[in-house]
Amino acid sequence: MSIQLNHTIVPARDRHASAGFLAGILGIPISPDVARFTPLTASNGVTLDYMNLADNPIQHYAFLVSEDTFDATFERIRAASLTFWADPHRRQEGEIYRSRTGGRGVYFPDPDGHLMELLTRDLTGRAI
Repeated sequence: MSIQLNHTIVPARDRHASAGFLAGILGIPISPDVARFTPLTASNGVTLDYMNLADNPIQHYAFLVSEDTFDATFERIRAASLTFWADPHRRQEGEIYRSRTGGRGVYFPDPDGHLMELLTRDLTGRAI
């Protein structure tokens, strides 16, 4: 079973200031903005995606998984009767998404309401 943390969203009052602060402390560059995110990329490819969400306590964690792991995990999500969505805004209930990079993905909540994501290809097209 192949599972890797791919990215997490970091809520910030000012995403550029917060990302810039940590980038300066760690001595790493800020990656170019992607949509509404300001990412910092660690050497293992995991990104901290800063987003202006100052008052939103919900966290987001995305896991890059193999195709076989996606299938097995998705079956466990369905067997547990968890609600799942094809989008992070929770509008496409009961669906998975197909990414621009050719992968599949799904969002589902943990018991505290944090948004978990499984994806088979990240934004760069990387797969495991």
